[in-house]
Amino acid sequence: MTDTVSRAADLLKEHRESIDRLDAILVFTLAERFKHTQAVGVLKAQHDLPPSDPAREDNQIARLQDLALQADLDPEFAKKFLNFVIQEVIQHHKQHKS
Repeated sequence: MTDTVSRAADLLKEHRESIDRLDAILVFTLAERFKHTQAVGVLKAQHDLPPSDPAREDNQIARLQDLALQADLDPEFAKKFLNFVIQEVIQHHKQHKS
């Protein structure tokens, strides 16, 4: 293996290790988030509140898009990601209500 190929392989390994650590952080962060949204769903069910809050969802999407811009992340990707998470949360809230 040439020096440049060997160096590229080392760099690739380092990037992949960072990606793996970040993936773990994402999973644990999502788990923590869902613990809180589950508690919110129980609270909403106990007080007969609707499972979704469109105004809050819109505010959260706008806030995350702004954060995405600050982080140099595609704001449309952030919006799609949050919409996916919100839909999952709403489904959980509906289950608590039933």
